[in-house]
Amino acid sequence: MTDAHAVPFSSRTVIYPDLAGKVAVVTGGSRGIGAATATALALNDVVVAVVGRDAAAIAATVAAIATAGGRSIGVSADCTLEDEIGSLRQQVGDELGPVDVLATFAGGNGMPVATTAETADHWRSVIESDLTATFLTVSAFLPEMVARRSGVIITMSSAAARQAARSSAAYAAAKGGVVAFTRHLANELGKDGIRVNCLAPSAIENDKMRSWVPEDQREALGAAFPLGRLGQPDDIAAATLLLASSASSWITGVTLDVAGGKIMV
Repeated sequence: MTDAHAVPFSSRTVIYPDLAGKVAVVTGGSRGIGAATATALALNDVVVAVVGRDAAAIAATVAAIATAGGRSIGVSADCTLEDEIGSLRQQVGDELGPVDVLATFAGGNGMPVATTAETADHWRSVIESDLTATFLTVSAFLPEMVARRSGVIITMSSAAARQAARSSAAYAAAKGGVVAFTRHLANELGKDGIRVNCLAPSAIENDKMRSWVPEDQREALGAAFPLGRLGQPDDIAAATLLLASSASSWITGVTLDVAGGKIMV
């Protein structure tokens, strides 16, 4: 699957009938993993709010979903800003109704930075974009889920939180915080009928990776995984569908390593 803005539906997408008619919000939804997830949900007849910061990328993903027969809206929001998340919640409620599935995938900034070169500004920026953004998004939509006693929340961590890696200490700490936040929420919200799980991808081949890493190096990196290849955005989308559906109705508080066998705990 390409990582172009207009992400096509994948022929590999599994259909979960119980998802039909539900409403989902996918932050970081205009590119890569988020776009693949938004399209996979739409293929399951979920109405999706595609959330991002790049208006052109959002529009392209929404257009691709429409071309494939799915339904979505695009919403521009910076998930580190409480006011913008509040506006997102209001718009989704007004246009789509109550949210059933919340995928908090906004984040990133996993580039290697030696801790000796780490700055306070960079540290704060990474914590804000990966951990605080997750908290703000969840906190905006959670009261309604609790009131309805129903909902699924899926957060996004990283293999960097599961074992030492080349990414910065700030990124590892932020993504480790997402894992802990997920467990806490799952334990707290089970009584309210809300399931909370986390995805922890490893190396996912997307436009950014292709621009940074030459093809021969990507092939070598993929060959080093037990399953012999790099991950694709579709792999994460497929795991999201499972966790969003009733097929995982007795699963909560789990961090699922979608990492080609790299993480075995």
